[in-house]
Amino acid sequence: MATAKKPAAKKAAKKAVKKPAAKKAVKKVVKKVAAKKAVKKVVKKVAAKKPAAKKAVKKVAVKKVAAKKVAKKATKAKSTRKPNAAFMKPLNVSAVLAEVVGSNPLPRTEVTKKVWDYIKKHKLQDSVNRRNINADDKLKAVFGGKKTVSMFEMTKLISAHLK
Repeated sequence: MATAKKPAAKKAAKKAVKKPAAKKAVKKVVKKVAAKKAVKKVVKKVAAKKPAAKKAVKKVAVKKVAAKKVAKKATKAKSTRKPNAAFMKPLNVSAVLAEVVGSNPLPRTEVTKKVWDYIKKHKLQDSVNRRNINADDKLKAVFGGKKTVSMFEMTKLISAHLK
């Protein structure tokens, strides 16, 4: 459909070079061809940065909004998954860690949350490198005597105190 019009646009462009009065008509044809190409790119999910005509811009905007609505519906359908039971299982806390988070059995996720609450409450996060935690006396015992621990290493060291 669009391929049949492309040769016509080329022929009109060649004639326009010879006749100055036909230049306006050629510009219109070129704009129409460019607009159709832009719409095709959107259909193929290729981002069109420069739509040639106002009509194409409106069509692009409508199709993008429709695509976003479809994507939102797809994510809502996927979000009905169950949490992993291993994370929710209450674990016994060692005496050293109990000084920070309490002595009740807690799931692994809750222990990490409570340790972070303790770190923020006592302002133990390093001010220069926010990934590091400067341990006080209670946390130093939990971290195996280390004074500074990265947040990624922290969960590894805490898991040794959970049974």
